Amino acid sequence: MRLTTHLRRSVLALTAAAALALAGCASNPDAADPGSSDPAPSSSATQAPGTCSYPQDGRPASKAVDAPAGEPTETGEVPVTITTGVGELKTTLDASKTPCTVNSFLSLAEQGYFDGTTCHRLTTDGIFVLQCGDPSAKGTGGPGYSFADELDGSETYEAGTLAMANAGPDTNGSQFFIVYADSQLPPSYTVFGHLDETSTAIVADVASAGTENGGPDGAPKTPVMIESVTKG
Repeated sequence: MRLTTHLRRSVLALTAAAALALAGCASNPDAADPGSSDPAPSSSATQAPGTCSYPQDGRPASKAVDAPAGEPTETGEVPVTITTGVGELKTTLDASKTPCTVNSFLSLAEQGYFDGTTCHRLTTDGIFVLQCGDPSAKGTGGPGYSFADELDGSETYEAGTLAMANAGPDTNGSQFFIVYADSQLPPSYTVFGHLDETSTAIVADVASAGTENGGPDGAPKTPVMIESVTKG
């Protein structure tokens, strides 16, 4: 998905290709043109305190999945292991600060939504992220529902950050990104967890090999296949 106009203005310090790496769930698979933007899905996913809302976003799910329950069950820190073909990524999710995001992520994980999916985009200039969570591996896929941002304006994106990709306010789905080196981004992406130092180094090693196309933005040259996402 292309970035919305207001977001493009917020990231003038980034290259257009790098900024595009954080878009998720496009209705148009051609995300190469930064000069225009697709209409964002409805932002009706706002939710009342203590509850979560996961309305359908008008697009078919890339992989059959049920929307999460509206009441999160996890609190505090939740250890999660993202098992990939390049190693285990040990992650701690923050269910207290981002309960609805963690609730969705764990629901998708428990349903096997991420299993067998490929991290489809790597950026190596301007921002430093590996983007995953799209079964279509095209940067256009999602779970068929959306949910609201969980932001307080203090978000930073240092190495090891785990955050949601989006297509504008309150358009979160299944795509997420891992920051492997400190990156300057506006506080527009929900930060819902962090990787430990060893796991961050694994992603940085993938990034050191560059992209398949040799440019600063594209599929990683070293494939990253998610085998499973499990608690613990």
